[in-house]
Amino acid sequence: MSQIDVAQRLLEINGAGTLHELRTIREQVQERVSALLHEARPVVPVVEALNELHDALIRRVLTLAEQDTARMGLVAPPVPYAYFLFGSGGRGEQTLASDQDSGLVYGDCADPGEAELAESYFGALGSRIVASLFEIGYPPCEGNVIVSNPEWCLPISAWEEKVDRWFAEPSWENVRYLLILADARQLAGDLELGRRWKGRYVGDLMSHADIARRMLENTLRHKVLIGVFGQLFVENYGEDAGSLDVKYGAYIPMVNIFRLLAIRADIPATSTLGRIQALKEIGTLSDKTADEAAWAFEMFLRLRLLASNRDDSGQWSGTGKLRPAVLNKEEKAPLKKALRISRRLQRQLEKEMQRRFGGR
Repeated sequence: MSQIDVAQRLLEINGAGTLHELRTIREQVQERVSALLHEARPVVPVVEALNELHDALIRRVLTLAEQDTARMGLVAPPVPYAYFLFGSGGRGEQTLASDQDSGLVYGDCADPGEAELAESYFGALGSRIVASLFEIGYPPCEGNVIVSNPEWCLPISAWEEKVDRWFAEPSWENVRYLLILADARQLAGDLELGRRWKGRYVGDLMSHADIARRMLENTLRHKVLIGVFGQLFVENYGEDAGSLDVKYGAYIPMVNIFRLLAIRADIPATSTLGRIQALKEIGTLSDKTADEAAWAFEMFLRLRLLASNRDDSGQWSGTGKLRPAVLNKEEKAPLKKALRISRRLQRQLEKEMQRRFGGR
């Protein structure tokens, strides 16, 4: 999308007064981006523009949700708060059909009465945000990592206690939550509160050997969809038979690799390409490795966008499964090259982490 297109859309979003207007704008953006994907153009500017518009839509929903909450009699936030995106939203890598992954942290209160008021306010605000985003086309996270869930909408002291418990008991589930936090990106609210919240755990994630090992297990859980003889692994059963799972067989493995390397190096960037660049700048990745990784990841970004489809009702959905007809014979060779790069990076990471922390 051109800068003019984005600027015009941003004006429309910021001026929208209803959810219906926002949904219409989002649908128009989806149509435009879908058309761009079939043109011979770099994918990164398209992804960046799309995610800038996602951010603007969500911020506008927050504003409208605050107004709706005020009409319910809860006039204003009683204490500062910060709203975070997780998952692909936190990484700035949302597709045409991404869901909601979010969390909210708010300030502590001086007395129990204020604390009760704050809990009521942010509970109502969180529910309104989720319902409004759903109305404009963002379905809730299937794992319930979302601000309408009280476990992900807490005062700062309760958040700090929760994170301390996750560190103290590095179960698979708790380590998964810590990895979710590693992708957190503040979208709105009080910056100082947001910095305090992220500062509670960033930098400590790799200082615990048990947590580091669990993180490695999680990182390597999704295998790249190419075999040792260069064959592509396709879905064997169901309606997706013959399709390529580009989300979990290409995109997610690369996300996982560079998230873990960024955590180890205490790199604050949350986007995968930003992490690759930062790792290159500090010398963790050679220029050649970083350039190969970025090239491969850009290909996976494009394929993941192409895996978004309209369902029978006309709405966009993203299974991450790419139909065979989308790739022609000439496109399969560079895809295989990109997958080999990803597989090699997985193996290098596994060997390095084993040397550092032992075990598998």
